[in-house]
Amino acid sequence: MSLNYKLGITKSFPCNYLPDQEERLLIAVDEILHDREHYGWLMQQGFRRSGNDIYRPHCTACQACKSLRVLVNDFKPSKSQKRLLKRNQQFNVTLSKEVKESYYPLYEQYVNNIHSDGSMYPATPEQFQSFTHNDITQQCYIEVWHDGVLISVAVTDDIPDALSAVYTFYDPNYRKQGLGVYSILKQIEMASQLKRQFLYLGYQIDECSKMNYKNRYTSHQILVENQWQTVNK
Repeated sequence: MSLNYKLGITKSFPCNYLPDQEERLLIAVDEILHDREHYGWLMQQGFRRSGNDIYRPHCTACQACKSLRVLVNDFKPSKSQKRLLKRNQQFNVTLSKEVKESYYPLYEQYVNNIHSDGSMYPATPEQFQSFTHNDITQQCYIEVWHDGVLISVAVTDDIPDALSAVYTFYDPNYRKQGLGVYSILKQIEMASQLKRQFLYLGYQIDECSKMNYKNRYTSHQILVENQWQTVNK
């Protein structure tokens, strides 16, 4: 695979995760990179995507963002994760390869109730499409059902040798059921069934309360100075 690709660097802007920090992104602008195979390779280099934009943090004074991927074959749920799976045994999990009309009302309910103080509020169809549609790679949708009612959807990228968690939204009435954690556990399970080696979870940011939960899934690897380091807890 050629290494001669066009990349761009954004201007610095206020960080979305850490106060008093500035953020800068490295962007994969070359169109040849915008397919499933190249995106899988870019994920190995610490990139993510938002819609059709593929990016990686490239900050001058901060290295807080650590790309993290779960080692699917070595994963062992913690005691609390086992309890959560047992508590949610009444749920049914299915896999869809297409977006359904029932998704957006659930997404809107989730954002407007749980994230009403965030930058995504209020929910819009355009915003929803940025998670559920792209021209880069295939996606699948891990659905959670309770008594015939859809209560959660985990939007997941399907890339070579891995799945990548994009976004999960759920019925706010089920918030106490830990559906965010439950969906990650089911994505790991789905990756195992599909014989994938990794589940990418995005960036672990230890100093950010909203982004410091991903290292609870072990064994996993974090990308440090362009080298994947295995962490066993």
